[in-house]
Amino acid sequence: MPTETLTLPRTQAPASPTILDKPNGLQLIGAGYGRTGTTSLYTALNQLGLPCYHMKEVLGNKTNKYHSDFWIQVADGSEGEQHDWNTVFANYTATVDYPGCCAWRELHAAYPDAKVLLSLHPKGAETWYQSVMDTIYFTETQWQFKLLAVFVPFLRKLRTMNHKLVWQGMHQGNMPNKAAAIQRYNDHIAEVKAAIPADQLLIYSVDQGWGPLCDFLGLPVPKTPFPNVNDRKEMKQGIANIAKGAYVILGVAALLAAALVCGLVWMR
Repeated sequence: MPTETLTLPRTQAPASPTILDKPNGLQLIGAGYGRTGTTSLYTALNQLGLPCYHMKEVLGNKTNKYHSDFWIQVADGSEGEQHDWNTVFANYTATVDYPGCCAWRELHAAYPDAKVLLSLHPKGAETWYQSVMDTIYFTETQWQFKLLAVFVPFLRKLRTMNHKLVWQGMHQGNMPNKAAAIQRYNDHIAEVKAAIPADQLLIYSVDQGWGPLCDFLGLPVPKTPFPNVNDRKEMKQGIANIAKGAYVILGVAALLAAALVCGLVWMR
């Protein structure tokens, strides 16, 4: 009597795990400097389902109002020192831009399985330098910002954080010297490449679009265009508003001084 062959149903092979399937914690560390397309990357990563940390999260997210205190502690610490990174990254899976990129080595040590993204300016180091000097370096050079920082605690902490962690720390005080700043930019690229295993590192510029980024993360390419966020105009407007605020303070101070003088004259 012929035996009946039992045919088992085919089972579908499990899909390859993606970065979204990994345990909680930081899964993507941005090691690239600010002004290398990091705002576009921040937008793109959020669209891909990776809650992303960025300077915007320090400045604009009210729940993060004490983050500048944490980053000042990082700046005051020694190189390689570990901190309670969950203090700032508890609600995030990825980080790009300052201040996170300033601690890329320490973050790689704390999250050794995380991927590392080194963003470069699409038009090269000289264009990156000009972009920085035309926008975010105002925290070092604009006297109006320095004046407001005297009166506004949040701005005072922001200035301290940027000065210690970003300009004197990551950029080693080189920004006023164009040649030295560009050399530091190139040295930084070499340092990241030497420290991070090739299979964990993506060297990337935003003009490459979704493809390399999604391949690196193991995620499908969205049907929407890659975000192209040029925030220079918005940033310049913010800098202009800071200047206006400083002039208001000077105007009020002048009125108070005039009133004081008039009062003293009247009392004679």
